[in-house]
Amino acid sequence: MAVVTLDRITKRFAGGGAPAVDDVSLTIEDGEFMVLLGPSGCGKSTTLRMIAGLESISAGTLSIDGEVMNRVPAKDRDIAMVFQSYALYPHLSVRDNLAFGLRRRAVARAEIARRVDDVAQMLGLGALLARKPYALSGGQRQRVALGRAIVRDPKVFLFDEPLSNLDASLRVRTRNELVRLYQRLGSTMIYVTHDQVEAMTMGTRICVMNHGKIVQVGEPMQVYREPADTFVASFIGSPPMNLIKATVHAEGGRVVARFGGASVTLPAHAPSVLDTLPGGEVLLGMRPEDLYLAPPPGDAAAHAVSIAASVLAVEPLGAETLMLLGLDDGGEEIIGRMGRDTRARSGERLGIHFDLAQAHLFDPVSTRVMLRRR
Repeated sequence: MAVVTLDRITKRFAGGGAPAVDDVSLTIEDGEFMVLLGPSGCGKSTTLRMIAGLESISAGTLSIDGEVMNRVPAKDRDIAMVFQSYALYPHLSVRDNLAFGLRRRAVARAEIARRVDDVAQMLGLGALLARKPYALSGGQRQRVALGRAIVRDPKVFLFDEPLSNLDASLRVRTRNELVRLYQRLGSTMIYVTHDQVEAMTMGTRICVMNHGKIVQVGEPMQVYREPADTFVASFIGSPPMNLIKATVHAEGGRVVARFGGASVTLPAHAPSVLDTLPGGEVLLGMRPEDLYLAPPPGDAAAHAVSIAASVLAVEPLGAETLMLLGLDDGGEEIIGRMGRDTRARSGERLGIHFDLAQAHLFDPVSTRVMLRRR
C-alpha cells in the first residue's frame, strides 16, 4: 500500500506574504498516477517537495499509509524523487549512479548487482553501464535518473518536471516510456508539470492548482470536458476554450443567450440559473473543436446554430487548421479548430456553426461554472 494523504497542507516562506501552498487537501490512492498541473508559481513543486520531506510543512498533516510524515526525515519516507535536472554524479559510471543509493543503505552486493541489471534491462541502459554522464544524451541521462529511483523500489515515486529539459521529439518518446513504466510497476506516482499535454496523456487523475490552491481534481477528460472555472477552461486545451461575453434571459422555459449579434437558445439549460445573474451577463465557453464551417454531423446538428464571423487569420497545421475569427456586435475574437482541407482565407465572411450542446456558462465575477455542456 502507498496512499498519500494531504490534509489542509500549508506552506509559508519567511517574508513571502501569501502562502505558497494554501490549505491543500488531496488523497493519492495506491497505484495512482496523480499529476499536479498548473502555471509557474502555483505551488505544485512546493507541494511535491513537502511530500518528499525537502520542505517543512507550516500547517496541516501529511500521511503515507496512515502514518504522519511531518517530522519524518526525507531519507526515512521510502520515497524516490526524479528532478528536473538529472542530478547525476559526473564522476561515476551509469552502473555506479544506479547503485549509489543502495550502497548507502548497505544493501548486499549481490542484490545491488541484480537490481541494477534488472533496471538497466528495463530502461535500455545495458550497453551504457560503463559510461560516465558526459558521454550520454539528454534522454539517456533522464533514463539513468529514472533508473536510480526505480532501483530503490520505493513506496512512492515523485517527479518534478522531469521532461522539461528535453527537446520536443525526445520529450514525446520519454513520456511514452514513463507511461509504460507506470503500467509495468503499478506504483504510486506523483508528477509535477506545467505542460497540459503531459498531464492529459499520463495521469490517471489531474490536480489543477493556481495561486497555491487546488482548483479542480478529476480524470483527464473530465477536467477537460467539465472545467470548474474559467482558469481551468483556459489552461487545459490548446487552443484554450473560447470565453465569449454574452447576455442571457429566460424565454419559454429555456435560456436564450445573445452574443455575436445573434440570439440563440441553449439546449436543456434550465432558466433557474438566471436568478444568480445580476444583469444576465455571462461568459459563454466553447471549445475550438465545437465550431464548424458547415452543420456538424450526427446528433450535434440538432443543437447547432450559425453565427456570422469574419476570418482574421488562418493557421494550417497539416492535420488541422486553426482559424482566428471575429464576431459581430462587439468584435470579440475566437478560435476554431477546423479540418485540414479548409480553404477559407483571411478577410472572408462566413457562417460559423456552434454546437450549443457543448456550451458552458461561467459567472463573469466568480469565474465559476454555472452550467456545463449538455
